Amino acid sequence: MTELKKAAADAKAEPPARSVRVVVLALMIAMLLAMLDNLIVGTAMPTIVGDLGGLEHLSWVVTAYTLATAASTPIWGKLGDMYGRKSIFLTSIVIFLIGSVLSGMSQDMGQLIGFRAIQGLGAGGLMVGVMAIIGDLVPPRERGKYQGMMAGVMAIAMIGGPLVGGTITDHLGWRWSFYINLPLGALALAMVTAVLHLPRKERTKAKVDYLGAALLTVGITAIVLVTTWGGTEYAWGSAVIMELIALGVASLVGFVFVETKAAEPIVPLHIFRNRNFTLMSVVGFMAGFVMFGAVLFLPLFQQSVQGASATNSGLLLLPMLLAMMIVSLVAGRITTSTGKYKVFPIVGSVLMIVGLFLLAAMDTGTTRLTSGLYMAVLGAGMGFLMQITMLVAQNSVELKDMGVASSTTTLFRTLGSSFGVAIMGALFTGRVQDEMMARGGGATERSAQLDAASLAKLPVPVREAYEYAVASGTHIAFLVGGSVAVLALVAALFVKEVPLRGSAEPEAAASDADGTAPAGLAAAKQSQNA
Repeated sequence: MTELKKAAADAKAEPPARSVRVVVLALMIAMLLAMLDNLIVGTAMPTIVGDLGGLEHLSWVVTAYTLATAASTPIWGKLGDMYGRKSIFLTSIVIFLIGSVLSGMSQDMGQLIGFRAIQGLGAGGLMVGVMAIIGDLVPPRERGKYQGMMAGVMAIAMIGGPLVGGTITDHLGWRWSFYINLPLGALALAMVTAVLHLPRKERTKAKVDYLGAALLTVGITAIVLVTTWGGTEYAWGSAVIMELIALGVASLVGFVFVETKAAEPIVPLHIFRNRNFTLMSVVGFMAGFVMFGAVLFLPLFQQSVQGASATNSGLLLLPMLLAMMIVSLVAGRITTSTGKYKVFPIVGSVLMIVGLFLLAAMDTGTTRLTSGLYMAVLGAGMGFLMQITMLVAQNSVELKDMGVASSTTTLFRTLGSSFGVAIMGALFTGRVQDEMMARGGGATERSAQLDAASLAKLPVPVREAYEYAVASGTHIAFLVGGSVAVLALVAALFVKEVPLRGSAEPEAAASDADGTAPAGLAAAKQSQNA
């Protein structure tokens, strides 16, 4: 009883707000590194191909990074749980920076692809490390204060990435699109080393679950390759895609079996027994499916149909990103002050569905103002979902599983984005080509990828046919996205309102849904050491 009172008293004592803010700022810089990279490099890709050649391997520059990030995410989370988060997080930053330097020094496309994979390995640990450390440092009840910062970093990356990438490539050369990571990474390393102080973790005697890690890596790799290659490099019914599907399913089935026997499983299956954690994984998958599909197709629609400049493609997403950032900040503040959160996944899913169906209604006569308003509705829905899913997932597990909870939630979101881009992309491309053929405009291999400059050179009848085709393709893509988003709403409706652990309500932490109160009290105690 005395220990419980002491723990409750410790929980009431919050760490200095300034100390926490400095740590979170360092973590946000690291988070920005991971988010900016693909957006900056994507802008530089035409110049890279012009210098190094290897156009036929272009897609692998992005695919290698994405594969390495997705496959390493759960492993980084588990290593942090086993050996301590700070050292593992610093290691991921160093690997990311090494990959960045090597990528900038690449002399051919093969080297660039290999070094991008190294960079992706580090990136997998950056995102998970940020989420898990914040989960350790800040009790769930207080974490809403920092949601706006995370949403803001995401908005800055999506808006600034293409602009920064274009400026660097034009004035410094494409190699600096990788070297730019060095000053940011060095700053993050220095700040994290100096200001992040977590309790020393006893080194576990259990061995890393190498077999489980290998099976999970193979399974995730197969899934990402199916979604990346299906309908583009290979037909969906081709032998290669079918073999990858079989390999992925067999690997994941084997992984589940191995995890039931491992002493320290990469992904402890018991976390899925918690209803809220499983439901948040589903919601996160759907949010990733929708968001990255929207980020892909909205600029394309505005460039091809509304005649917007590709140079400012990041700014085209401003209505969605600003709405997402503002709503995320407001939702976080309300969650901190009330401890209530169930309403947010529900409202967010509804707004996401409404926004997608509004976007599906766009045609060649839709104005930029109208499309901007539709995007804001979608962004508001995403704002209610993006950080709340991680918050509820982390609140649903014990502190010892914070890393795997963060990595698993991140992995589901990543896989959702892969499926979203693949499925919505295949439907979009097919509809564009069908409409071009039907209207006599002709369909070429790149008919679904024309930019505004190329479009302006087409004869008027062909250009009008293409604009209609893109609007039609956007319609079917967002219609499917809206239909899929209904699953997020269904999952959100079944979420149980479990009191958030935290210093604001130490007594509530004494009995959460699964009896994991010590984790909540430990979280509050750990935060004092920051």
